[in-house]
Amino acid sequence: MSTPRIKVLFLCTGNSCRSQMAEGLINHDLGDRVQVCSAGLIQSYVHPKAIQVMKEIGIDISHHRSKHFKEFEGQSFNYVITLCDDAREACPVFPGATNQHHIGFTDPVTAVGSEDQILAVFRKVRDKIHEEVVSWLKERLSTSH
Repeated sequence: MSTPRIKVLFLCTGNSCRSQMAEGLINHDLGDRVQVCSAGLIQSYVHPKAIQVMKEIGIDISHHRSKHFKEFEGQSFNYVITLCDDAREACPVFPGATNQHHIGFTDPVTAVGSEDQILAVFRKVRDKIHEEVVSWLKERLSTSH
């Protein structure tokens, strides 16, 4: 008998970069054990540079769409993880969340400089999300089963 997947919701301000990258990374690395969704305090678009830096590591999020967190009201999640301070402050309690956690990252959209410098910031945020969020979830998975 297979173990049911845990449900995780990533929340961010616009659901355009950090939460989209987190969703893609978790689907890629832990998709067999985690059902993951992402949403924002506002609905926007999936940032082209987020799509680009994810493609660089073999993960295609071009089919993702930005979602408003209200799309998930009434659903239960094992974890709701905020990835930016604005989301943590605006949604201190998400109804339906068994556990809430905050792991904050810089918004790569605010990066300035040349195209290469801006892409470097997107890559750094992608890599930090991979390092911190994936390892945090792996730790939870190993202790829950």
